[in-house]
Order: sequence, then structure tokens, then C-alpha cells
Amino acid sequence: MLSSVLRSKRAIRVNIAIMRAFVRLREVLAGHKDLADKLGNLERKYETHDKQIRGIFEAIRELMRPSERTTRRIGF
Repeated sequence: MLSSVLRSKRAIRVNIAIMRAFVRLREVLAGHKDLADKLGNLERKYETHDKQIRGIFEAIRELMRPSERTTRRIGF
């Protein structure tokens, strides 16, 4: 705050540096927000894939089970 009140060249440079730091901080935080949103979208998207993959494995296990013999033997 003091750097914006003072009229020296150094105070002006400090004030500009402070403003740039806050702008950069805001950009970084906004960038992380976008990244967090994208990550959340990916998590929601692939959450259903886990259930589908689990279903595929269950179907494969079911196919791997030996079938019960239901036919009658021919002959004596």
C-alpha cells in the first residue's frame, strides 16, 4: 500500500512488481482450477468403466466354468 502512495521511481517499480505478482498468482490459481475440473471430469468418466470392466471379468469367469453335464449317455 505504501508503494502506491510514494512517488519515487523505486516505489513505482515495486508497486508494478506487486501487481504483476498478484496477476500471476491469479493466473496460476485459475490454471489449477481448470486442471482440477478436467481431472474431476476424467474421474467421473472412467468411474463407469470400472464397473463395465468388472462385468466383463465376471462374464469371462462364467464362461470358464465347466458346464454341468445335462445330456444322457447313449448306450448301455
